[in-house]
Amino acid sequence: MRSDLQHLRIDQVGSLLRPAELKAVWEKHQAGQATADELRAAQDEAIRSVVARQEAADYPVVTDGEFRRLNFQDSFSASVSGFAPARPISTTTRDDSDEAVRGWNPGYAGAPSPGTLLRRPAIERIRGTRNLPLEEYRFTSALTTRPVKVALISPDRVVQRFAYERSQDVYPRLETFIEDIVAIERRMIGELADAGCAYVQIDAPSYTAYVDPPSLEQMRARGEDPAAGMQRSMQADNAVIADFPGVTFGVHICRGNQASTWHREGHYDAIAERLFNTLHHDRFLLEYDTERAGSFEPLRFVPRGRTVVLGLVSSKIGHLESADGLVRRIEEASRLVPIEQLALSPQCGFASDVAGNLLTEEDQWRKLELVQQVAARIWG
Repeated sequence: MRSDLQHLRIDQVGSLLRPAELKAVWEKHQAGQATADELRAAQDEAIRSVVARQEAADYPVVTDGEFRRLNFQDSFSASVSGFAPARPISTTTRDDSDEAVRGWNPGYAGAPSPGTLLRRPAIERIRGTRNLPLEEYRFTSALTTRPVKVALISPDRVVQRFAYERSQDVYPRLETFIEDIVAIERRMIGELADAGCAYVQIDAPSYTAYVDPPSLEQMRARGEDPAAGMQRSMQADNAVIADFPGVTFGVHICRGNQASTWHREGHYDAIAERLFNTLHHDRFLLEYDTERAGSFEPLRFVPRGRTVVLGLVSSKIGHLESADGLVRRIEEASRLVPIEQLALSPQCGFASDVAGNLLTEEDQWRKLELVQQVAARIWG
């Protein structure tokens, strides 16, 4: 199965638009008007439905849409303790007047820099208190005979949301904090593997910070060395996935995805050679939906034996791409990477948080069907 998953020709990043009924229960739960049991029942029903829809569409690997998460980062944040509590922020609705929401979604006009309102210190050493991805996997895998894909966030994403300068009494060395993240995530993946999970995706939006001028400026202002930070990140990502022979690992290199906005600019060129030749993941899920991504030239650095999943179909807008146009772009990429090393997917998830992107569920399913149709034309 590992070989089959490694060479899938179609993929999806994982998160799907939450149905209106589920979003309504989330809102009630945040307002204290629905119990945890009521929220879980709504999640269960929504997951049953979305898995059945993926099976009906004949997707070779399915997800639970991340319907149990308020935000994609909950794979880690909801599974650990040790951070200072954050001010509650509603992620089921959008309100431009809410400074915290604008901080979380820097695509809004006049927004502060990414993460400035959410970098939290540690009040004690972090430790795993549950395994949310395992809970998600166990429920979803019982609904289907198809492989179920689970997503976790990369260690560097946790580091970039960590106020280490205010955590010196707990973590005098940043390296110790990273070691704790790696140990927690390895335990989570080990439990997933023992439960039968064969495809784990690492969501790694942190890497595009190393090509984004405002993000680089923030790092340097904090006294950080971006080159050393990227090297440290790659080492941590490799440590997280080491020695799980039955599991296919993908890494999604993202530019941000809340409410159809993005957080970062910059092409892959400046980091591609180091990134593709250092990371040990089987599949690189890359965003190539707009000119922000640059050309396919960085793909020349992808080693043999790795699969490049071209995220050519936008998950941010409802407009449906042209099948002929997608075929042409895949053929263009194949001049740099052999066609047998390529695959196709949406560029990102459709709902990195409960509110989701600004398109409809039917837009979403049309785009997923388009991915299948184009893949059939290219690979048969």
